[in-house]
Amino acid sequence: MNTRIFLIRHGATTLSAEDRFAGATDVPLSDIGRGQVRHLAARLGGDEITAIYASPLGRTVETARILAEPHGLAVEMREALREISHGHWEEKTRAEVEAQFPAEAAAWEADPYTFAPAGGESGLAVTARALPALLEIVRAHPGGRVLVVSHKATIRLLLSSLLGFDPRRYRDNLDQSPAALNIVDFKDAVRARLTLFNDTSHYADAGLAIPPVPAARLSKWWAGPGRD
Repeated sequence: MNTRIFLIRHGATTLSAEDRFAGATDVPLSDIGRGQVRHLAARLGGDEITAIYASPLGRTVETARILAEPHGLAVEMREALREISHGHWEEKTRAEVEAQFPAEAAAWEADPYTFAPAGGESGLAVTARALPALLEIVRAHPGGRVLVVSHKATIRLLLSSLLGFDPRRYRDNLDQSPAALNIVDFKDAVRARLTLFNDTSHYADAGLAIPPVPAARLSKWWAGPGRD
């Protein structure tokens, strides 16, 4: 079958620099984010893309439409590809959550896969909806080259499942930059190989072709005491 999935995170948003929980919050791309995505569209413009799918949130839809322009394709929405919902944490900063809901914040840091804040989703719940949707796309396009535009947590959870990583560590071990390109090649719907991960060379300055060491939006395990 050899289906190639271009798994793409949306570009930077108007809240990206504020480190706020905005999984279910429908925030738009920023001008910087649109620029990142246009660079990616130029990079992929020469590929023979079969179809383009996206989460229905505004930031992913706009990203997908920019990417679709060179190919003349319509964007197909899939609700299951949306970002994890943080419930009553939405639109709050990490510091605000830790101050207002300390027990929840500690439980989430310990195991974000099975824990969910009130009104929100666990990583397990996201995997349960997103993975079947992705595999359905793979089966629908045997031998195709498909763009799938989704979100940071959703992509990391999908990759954890496909590659057999411990999903409880997805926040510790995997990163996703805005407008990052990942390529997953499927021999069939149950055999996947990660060919490219978190690549942003399409928009990085020459001096930043190798991404810097992560310094923001990290788990406590990575960031250590006193850092968000």
